[in-house]
Amino acid sequence: MPVPRGVIITRPEPGLGETASAVAGLGWEPVLAPALHIRPCQVGALPRQVAALLLTSGQAVAMAAACVPPSVPVFAVGDRTAQKAREAGFTTVHSAHGNAQALERLLCQHCAPALGSLLLFSGVGQGMELAASLRAQGFTVVRRVAYRADPVDALPALVDHALLAGQIAAILFFSARSAQSWLKRVPSVGMGARVRGVRAVVISEAVVKTLRQAGWQGPVSVAATPDAPAMLQTLGAWSA
Repeated sequence: MPVPRGVIITRPEPGLGETASAVAGLGWEPVLAPALHIRPCQVGALPRQVAALLLTSGQAVAMAAACVPPSVPVFAVGDRTAQKAREAGFTTVHSAHGNAQALERLLCQHCAPALGSLLLFSGVGQGMELAASLRAQGFTVVRRVAYRADPVDALPALVDHALLAGQIAAILFFSARSAQSWLKRVPSVGMGARVRGVRAVVISEAVVKTLRQAGWQGPVSVAATPDAPAMLQTLGAWSA
């Protein structure tokens, strides 16, 4: 029996196509099945004096670039978000190389509350803990919702077919919410014998918890750091 080469990617655009190319570069066959659909949101009024722009996701970069002067220093959660910010025209960009806690530590090393307001662009329901923690340290934080991530109505039919045919070797989950949404929309496969043995590659322990609570029975591999490059490294190259 041939070794399965399919890798289901649950990440939405922007980012889905980029990840698919990287997965193909490792020798796998990417199967595009985003769990969420990203929708931009209308951003409210912004403060006049902004000391720094905080970006907890690459999904917020486009809206930030449309609203914030490119000279405002940017503090991004990870390298890919930082790269997107540079590509969008921001001239001073710092990467925390990690998660929200790392972003907070980096910011505190470079900024002081007296320098002005911090502008935090995030998704619906995101960034609140970071904002609260920074406010507790004396910073003025203005949080703006740049996008919303809505569950897709259904997954492509090829997902069901590929799983039934035993063509899937792994599934990539980039957040607990996307994992929840994806599992709810798997057509007829469910979490029974048809998925048993399929490997999940996830971005954090929070996703592991979500999968186990849903009854996931296959092996789960967690990325060394919470970012897409680490997930691809954890996935590894295909070999027959």
